[in-house]
This record gives sequence, structure tokens and C-alpha cells, in this order.
Amino acid sequence: MHTLFHDWIGFVHLMASILALASGTQLMWIKKGTKLHKQIGYFYTIHMLIVFLTSFFIYRLFGGFGIFHIAAVAGFLTLLAGMIPVITKKPKGKWLGLHYSFMYWSVIGLFAAFVSETLTRIPETPFYGMLSLSTFGVMLVAAICFVRLLKRWNKRYMPEKKLGHH
Repeated sequence: MHTLFHDWIGFVHLMASILALASGTQLMWIKKGTKLHKQIGYFYTIHMLIVFLTSFFIYRLFGGFGIFHIAAVAGFLTLLAGMIPVITKKPKGKWLGLHYSFMYWSVIGLFAAFVSETLTRIPETPFYGMLSLSTFGVMLVAAICFVRLLKRWNKRYMPEKKLGHH
């Protein structure tokens, strides 16, 4: 019988993933820069760190380091690239755009992982085919949305760009 998790690490990983997915989704829709945004943002960050940490104790699928571990490293680097600018407020004039961009892709990476994890569990479907299809599909839709969102974010949160000052 297949289960969603096989031990306490898997359970913690799943719960942290669900909390990160819920908070990351909420961050996409709420007003940026508010106290609530910051609180949910740190909640998301902490749960993503738990997801990344626990992922390196899960080896059941491949018996060792696998493609999901590579994705976890990429996800961790994306999260870090999104958090460092907001904490340091550097580089001056660009940190906010870097924060928005990298945090957007952090959440999208989590969505891609969720869809991949879900579709690869469908019995009698090709694992790598479903993994590729789901990841590519999520990233394609996300890239199209990103172009639209970036224009909106620049107008709303970076008025100097709207006025043509860089």
C-alpha cells in the first residue's frame, strides 16, 4: 500500500510543504510590504527551510541522492536569493525587484514540486514523463504570469520605474 509518508521525517516534510504551499499562495495575492505580508513571508521561509532540510533525509525513491534533491538545492538557492536582498536592502534600488522575482519563483518551484509529486503517484504512469510534463507545464504558465505580474509590481511597488528613473 502506498502512503503519503513513511516515517516521522516524511510526515514533517509533508506538513511543512503544505504550510509553505498555503502561505506561499497567500503571499501571491496579499498586498506587499505590509506587516501581514512580512509575517506570512517569514512563516513561508521557515517552513521552506524545514522542507529543504527534511528532503535530505528522504532517500526512499532512489536509494540515494536524486533529482528531487537537486530540485531542493535549486529551491534553497532561490529562497536565499529572495531573502538576502530584503534583509540587506541591497543592491540599492534593485533589492525589491530581486526579492519579488526570486520569491515568486520560490513559490512556483514549490507548486511544480507539488504537481510533480502528485502526478508521479498516479499508478501505471511513466515517472519521468509525468515529472517532466508537470514541471514544464507549471513553469510555462508561471513564466507567462510572471511577465504580467512584474509589470503590475513595478507600477505598484516601484514607482521610480514607472517614472522612468532607474
